[in-house]
Amino acid sequence: MTSTQQAAPRERSVRRVADGGASAVAVDTIVVDYGGVLTNPLVETFVAFAELAGIDAGDLAQAFMAATERHGETPMAALETGAITERQMVDRILAELPEGAGRILADGRGFGELWFQGRTPNEQFLSFLRALRRDGYRIALLTNNVREWEPLWRAQLPVDELFDVVVDSHKEGVRKPDPAIYRILLDRLGTTPQRCLFVDDTEENCQAAAELGIRTVRFADTGGAVSEISALLHRPVAVTVGAAGGAL
Repeated sequence: MTSTQQAAPRERSVRRVADGGASAVAVDTIVVDYGGVLTNPLVETFVAFAELAGIDAGDLAQAFMAATERHGETPMAALETGAITERQMVDRILAELPEGAGRILADGRGFGELWFQGRTPNEQFLSFLRALRRDGYRIALLTNNVREWEPLWRAQLPVDELFDVVVDSHKEGVRKPDPAIYRILLDRLGTTPQRCLFVDDTEENCQAAAELGIRTVRFADTGGAVSEISALLHRPVAVTVGAAGGAL
């Protein structure tokens, strides 16, 4: 079965998540974000990218803001819905940088190539998800991502091994926090919001999911997320965060 196929029903050990303290909702699916949850934090990737590209990080942040104002949406948002190509996104940013900055990108070096040099998988959280899957939970990935970067991020993750469903913004033409992409996810899973727990590092993405009735965990760090998810699922914390290898 590929990651994009709907998972066949199977026996699963379902825990219960308290809902407002009054009732219980069966949760059997854990939905996770990619960048900043299954990887190191975005700020680390951003700073590493700026260094590799020879651009001052402050100038780069300002260029993103200026491009957003000029075009009415962030360059990454347009890229993640497939509205523009990576090259077009780079051109929007280069146009806002000081003269001579970002020469390596202007000379044809791929943005994604440099971006992923500063992006590393969160092995401890991946180990935790593997344990949940062994426990019978379905695991799904809901990601705002980029057409040109698919080979890069898939090379970092056990996609077909771990995920029952993958919903990727560039393939759907819509991205988080638009409610439409959460509805696509639920349809692919063949489930209801109340049976899902969603983990994302962005508040607006969590809020959008919560408004549809999906229970959420805002990811700030691996230890906190593992503890919160485990408590919600009434499951012992089985991963030692910070220990070598994050052994389960």
